[in-house]
Amino acid sequence: MTEHRYFAPRGGHPGQRELLTGRSVFTTAYAVIPHGVLRDIVVSYLPHWEGTRAWILARPLSGFAETFAQYLLEVAPGGGSDRPEPDPLAEGVLFVLEGGMRLRIDGTVHELTAGGYAYLPPGRRWRLRNPGETPLRLQWIRKRYEPVDGLGLPDPVVTSDRETAPEPMPDSDGRWLTTRFVDPADMRHDMHVNIVTLLPGAVIPFTETHVMEHGIYVLEGKAVYRLNRDWVEVEAGDFLWLRAFCPQACYAGGPGPFRYLLYRDANRHPRLAPTPPGGEPPGRPRLP
Repeated sequence: MTEHRYFAPRGGHPGQRELLTGRSVFTTAYAVIPHGVLRDIVVSYLPHWEGTRAWILARPLSGFAETFAQYLLEVAPGGGSDRPEPDPLAEGVLFVLEGGMRLRIDGTVHELTAGGYAYLPPGRRWRLRNPGETPLRLQWIRKRYEPVDGLGLPDPVVTSDRETAPEPMPDSDGRWLTTRFVDPADMRHDMHVNIVTLLPGAVIPFTETHVMEHGIYVLEGKAVYRLNRDWVEVEAGDFLWLRAFCPQACYAGGPGPFRYLLYRDANRHPRLAPTPPGGEPPGRPRLP
């Protein structure tokens, strides 16, 4: 079985001799946050997290991408949190890039290493610690869960990249694959976090234009991405943030696979009015 390596930035700070020119882009349709800008000066520290620093890659922005937040976390040995999630209505996904993670969900302990994946439903009590002697680096994606009358909440899912077989996309000769950690037909889920793999020279062969928002964290490799009207080079450690209906396609550059962690909202009707201050619209079911 193929062993994958996942890129994680280290922070630090560039010297005074470095050029200012970079690849950062923020437009009305998309943003590119290259790994080289994830420096110590832009870290965040989070309440009830010990020995942890965060690069917040995305947060809901009115008129842009509005459904999710995404973080790169670096947790020192012994660090973590017993109160990680401040929003009782939030669901989450954790994906380990480096190191080891001890995750407790409602009293059940899971040990995850690089490539480990966990889906955390809303309303569950979970805790996270780094039990090792080296830093733990991971992606954390958060979304406010949208309940549906007659559907229960999803169950927790703990698995890994190694344990989940990628599925070839149609008419791609096995060169474009998707690793799905939850069943896309399970209507209880209102978001999917998958891994997309493109082998060298493979393409997403049309300009996708759709209602789903995306957070794309490049795990390994490099590619040229079409974003709206622009072609943008990206590599491992870069983050792409796409609003709904941003046209997108890509060519994988090689020499190895191009792989990325992909967030998308799914399986829900678009809201026809904004949520009023103080809560959900009348008639929308709340979490049990």
